[in-house]
Amino acid sequence: MFKKSNISIRNKKATFNYEILERFVAGIQLYGTEIKSIRDGKAGLTETYCTFVNNELFVRNMHIATYFFGTYNNHDVRRDRKLLLTKRELNKLIRGTKETGNTIVPTKLFINDKGLAKLEIGLAKGKKTYDKRQTLKEKEDKRSIDRAMKQ
Repeated sequence: MFKKSNISIRNKKATFNYEILERFVAGIQLYGTEIKSIRDGKAGLTETYCTFVNNELFVRNMHIATYFFGTYNNHDVRRDRKLLLTKRELNKLIRGTKETGNTIVPTKLFINDKGLAKLEIGLAKGKKTYDKRQTLKEKEDKRSIDRAMKQ
């Protein structure tokens, strides 16, 4: 019924700045023009974060560009969007964020096989500066090994 979508928008800063402890896949409550913009690939996850409001999880500061063919019904670009998770998952995230240093970070926005927009979020712990340097060093080592293998 739906064609296979290759829309996958990643938050590269999230994996650099945070150590992801556990991942969840959440649905997003969207307007019609928002899903059309996501299917066009016009969304961004930089500087996004998740917060709880009345035991409901919301993603804040997620940029979804206005839909070109939208009329006066077009959406706000950076509005708060509700995430759809099960009660058990929400309770797990609430318990996880009560620990010091833990936060909820969106890592990937994608369209699933049914044509629905999903957001992969992660319970994350902030990295220290030396952890970030270690990550960069590992990337550079891997890159140099790959170069040596190609020659």
